[in-house]
Amino acid sequence: MDAIRTENLTKKYALGWRRGRLLALDKLNLHVHEGEVYGLLGPNGSGKSTTLKLILGLISMTSGEARVFDVPCEKVQSRLHVGFLPENPYFYKYLTGAETLEFYGRLCGMKGTHLNKRIDELLALVGLAHARDRRLAGYSKGMLQRIGLAQALIHDPKLLLLDEPTAGVDPIGSKDIRDLILRLKETGKTVLLSSHLLAQVQDVCDRIGVLNLGKMILEGRVDQLISDQRRVSITVQGLPETAREKVMETVRAAGGELVSIEHPQTTLEALFLEALNKDKRGAGEHD
Repeated sequence: MDAIRTENLTKKYALGWRRGRLLALDKLNLHVHEGEVYGLLGPNGSGKSTTLKLILGLISMTSGEARVFDVPCEKVQSRLHVGFLPENPYFYKYLTGAETLEFYGRLCGMKGTHLNKRIDELLALVGLAHARDRRLAGYSKGMLQRIGLAQALIHDPKLLLLDEPTAGVDPIGSKDIRDLILRLKETGKTVLLSSHLLAQVQDVCDRIGVLNLGKMILEGRVDQLISDQRRVSITVQGLPETAREKVMETVRAAGGELVSIEHPQTTLEALFLEALNKDKRGAGEHD
């Protein structure tokens, strides 16, 4: 079963009196498999945030369909097993880390020993056990993002939606969050993350989709997409210096041993920019 499935998902925003409507998302077909980390990429205004809001039922779709674990996103039941970390989460700064998680746990119907145990587990998981009694006003940006991840996990959801989870975080905090996402994947969680930090996406995602002007312009497995099929790298052993110019034709005749033939990899950043350059549908503002 797909954790998330959309069929021709479309969203148009009204621009005001006699100004028509803005096409923010254009017939998006998205399939996120259970147990994978899927990265949703795109420039500002490409439709990433709109996609997450539609999946969460925060805004209504213009047409199409979206389902979470085969439950229509319009129904509250679709969000029972979903955790969400928005790009700029707001927390009550006068609460401590432990009190924050207790607050969100009670909102999810948790209480007593079960909730207290879950708070301890999550603070240890995100590396904030030492700051459990510190008010959030004294947390760094990276610590706030990690407490945000903890609150998204408080009810042990099967699916996590993360909107720019490392935005504004220093390199050390960013690595910590990346490692945490990988640990969540190992426990069987499904993660859909929106990000513009391509190197990090390349490290944690199984598959990615690139949005531009509301349309999916590129999708696939990361390892396959970044394999540069236009070039071939050949590694040989024992090949005489004089024969290097004729490697492809004479490698065996020259007495060399063919060790491997493989496609060298490009970077996700280069792939992303190339996909945008190929997409010539014009510029426009999208959410």
